[in-house]
Amino acid sequence: MRSRAPRQEATYIVHDSAAVKLDGIDVAFDDERAVSDAGALLAGTLAGRLGIEALVERTVCLGERPGAANPGAKVMSLVSAMALGADSIDDCDLLRAARSAQVLGHRVAAPSTLGTFLRSFTFGHVRQLDRVLGETLRRAWAAGAGPGDGRLLVDVDSFVGEVHGAAKQGACFGYTRQRGYHPLLATRADTGEVLHIRLRKGSANTARGMERFLDELIARVGRAGAPGPKLLRADSGFWSKRTFTRLERAGWSYSIGVRMQPHVRAAVEQIPEDAWQTLEDYPPTSIAQIAETTLGEQRLVVRRVRTLDRQGELLPTWEHFPFATNRTDALALAEAEHRQHAVVELAIRDLKDQALAHFPSGRFSANAAWTVIACLAHNLLRWTSVLGLPGDTVRAARTVRRRLLALPGRLTRSARRWTLHLPARWPWQDDFTAALTRLRALPTPA
Repeated sequence: MRSRAPRQEATYIVHDSAAVKLDGIDVAFDDERAVSDAGALLAGTLAGRLGIEALVERTVCLGERPGAANPGAKVMSLVSAMALGADSIDDCDLLRAARSAQVLGHRVAAPSTLGTFLRSFTFGHVRQLDRVLGETLRRAWAAGAGPGDGRLLVDVDSFVGEVHGAAKQGACFGYTRQRGYHPLLATRADTGEVLHIRLRKGSANTARGMERFLDELIARVGRAGAPGPKLLRADSGFWSKRTFTRLERAGWSYSIGVRMQPHVRAAVEQIPEDAWQTLEDYPPTSIAQIAETTLGEQRLVVRRVRTLDRQGELLPTWEHFPFATNRTDALALAEAEHRQHAVVELAIRDLKDQALAHFPSGRFSANAAWTVIACLAHNLLRWTSVLGLPGDTVRAARTVRRRLLALPGRLTRSARRWTLHLPARWPWQDDFTAALTRLRALPTPA
């Protein structure tokens, strides 16, 4: 039998007229009036109204250490670059392209200078940056970004900040089996802004340092101006009697997960079967029910779930998710709001999508300073949206950056007046104009 020759795929040659036209475009990096991310004008305007640079100058003092001069300009160089998506020190060089620096409102430091500056930080200097973050929070809330007399929901969580290198001081393998750090974080639920953060070594367990962190958080929120009711939510890694005592002493409500230890399991098993209420708004792939009991003198709310397996059959046993609370609200409301603690992951996503994608230094204190500055940049984006576009808050940082910050511009001067030319027919030009008008109307700090 005659064998057939292997089939060859036909080769098509396409002459793309568009590609031919693109090949005919010459490229020259010679426009001295270009602005790479012209929307940085918004963040720069808000930073000026909050007086961040002057605040850093008064608060951060590195003494005679290298890079100690002009800390305000250096912190603002990092903040501006991080707000535009920088996740390394070298990315800060973007701010020096053409006339980009003129829309920032501050001097721009070179990446090498910024590296020297960060490496000069000690733990005490990082605490000085902490005070800057807290005072900036107070000023932003006073300008209209705060909860006012309304309810404040605070979510506390920790996450693993991955690093790739054995020379990172303090980084090690944790419960995720990834080398990294283990920051402790508190965020505001409705806006996603960071209220407090503390970088910890990768070996730290979930609740390490929680007591001091909580004391600082309560004090900071009080100074920032939140007289209304406050609720703190956290998962079972933060379950502690001392945590409950601190929150109750401060007048806070709490909703904190509880691990299924033997005495907890025994309390759950004592719940009568007719006390369980089925949740109607749960995903159709699962059956969820809620009930409540007491654990000692505490109210214990329990959600139990049975999930469909790959064959479409329910798992034979229930999974239980209890949490302790001092709330007196209805069972369904308390359980539903505790489940919403998951919104903290959106803030963690944004931080990792920006500066905390990497920790640039081999020194732990330098990375701790980088972490606090990253949260300052994150909050600046959140406040740009909250104050600039009230009632239309955009949750994702990359969406704020794409719509309002990362647009090309051209800065020209005529009749002794500067004009920033932005792209015609920009889809979000009305939002940009409205936000800039509102931010420019904010009072400057005294």
